[in-house]
Amino acid sequence: MTDPARTSTLAPRKAGSRAGSARRGVWATVGSTRTGRLVISLILPLAILLAWQIAASSGAFTVGQLPPPEMVFTAAIDLWNRGLLLTFVGISVQRVLIGFAIGAALGLTFGAIVGLSKIWDQFFGASFGALRAVPSLAWVPLLLLWLKIGEESKITLIAIGAFFPVYTTVASALKHVDRQLVEAGRTFGLTGFSLFTTVQLPAVVPSVISGLRLALAQSWLFLVAAELIASSAGLGFLLLDSQNNGRTDRVILAIILLAVLGKATDSLLGLFEKWAVRRWA
Repeated sequence: MTDPARTSTLAPRKAGSRAGSARRGVWATVGSTRTGRLVISLILPLAILLAWQIAASSGAFTVGQLPPPEMVFTAAIDLWNRGLLLTFVGISVQRVLIGFAIGAALGLTFGAIVGLSKIWDQFFGASFGALRAVPSLAWVPLLLLWLKIGEESKITLIAIGAFFPVYTTVASALKHVDRQLVEAGRTFGLTGFSLFTTVQLPAVVPSVISGLRLALAQSWLFLVAAELIASSAGLGFLLLDSQNNGRTDRVILAIILLAVLGKATDSLLGLFEKWAVRRWA
């Protein structure tokens, strides 16, 4: 016979379990569509915007400390009308893309050399490990002394920032490729470059993409370091100039633009990742 007390205890649990499963099913259904994913991704930014508006209008902060969102929007319109907004954005994006391309290419090259050869690992490993620990701002005086206040110094600094994440992840990933896969490739007559492209590269594609995405984020960080110190245009210059002039609205605008551009470029790498995984993995 069934215990009535036990039945009455289990019934609410089953009902709660079904309700929880239903809620999870709703979120899973929403997140499975492109529109649903967009809606979910907008929840936090909108919540931050609302909290920002409430904090700015509550009187807890002065306008100089935290301007309301409409003031930041007005500052963006003003810079747009003066032809400065697109100019600053374009200059910064150009610097990041060039520096990232140079740094990532060198990182891939040296990472592959070090990851595939113990001798080159011993030759480069310790020196690159020491250089990786040097803060970004420590390079600035030397670059200004060597390359002056021009595009060369800024792009070089960004390339340095992009180099080490790619180099580190690629070298580490290649060192840990399954030896059985490598030996299997060799039994089929694969050697050198053919072995690399057929066996080793597909095995490290996810790590390579992770390194590239980290390097791109580093490129934006190093861009700000370069433009804060020696620049007359760009988003880093906008940050410093606005701080000196007490324009907090423009400071926040520059931060928002850096966040949006960083996410946009990372999304482009995400598309490349999907193609690379289909191609090699």
